[in-house]
Amino acid sequence: MSDLFDDAALARTERQIDEWLAREKAQNELILAVDRSTDQEIRWYVRMAGEEKEFTTVWLTLGQRTLRFETYVMPAPEENAQTLYEALLRRNEKLVGAHFSIGQEDAVFLRGEIPLAALNEKELDRAIGTLYSTVEQSFGSLIRIGFASRFTD
Repeated sequence: MSDLFDDAALARTERQIDEWLAREKAQNELILAVDRSTDQEIRWYVRMAGEEKEFTTVWLTLGQRTLRFETYVMPAPEENAQTLYEALLRRNEKLVGAHFSIGQEDAVFLRGEIPLAALNEKELDRAIGTLYSTVEQSFGSLIRIGFASRFTD
């Protein structure tokens, strides 16, 4: 049995995600915007207001087997890179369903994916909630490590 979704199953999943995101935007004041990509990739952008980090944008990308989700956490550290990367690895140990990673230009991202066969509203809520809460819990300390000289008196 293949876990590859056909076009009809992908269309149903896409519609379910659209509907769920529309409901969440209407009910959750932290969600400021929900947008869709206009290119060939099936992708959503969920922009949320934060306290530690002013805004967190989660990108959801629908593939034939998984829904990938990610958010940009911070730019590459200007200093204390080894200490920052150690902190990220230690935080990865405690995360479920997501992980910190280094992307282009050494920027820090938080990423994960859900198999489409396991995707439902509860899992989608968990994924977005995990990224949002992890950024809120970790952003302040990570930015102070990677940009320490900007925080000295």
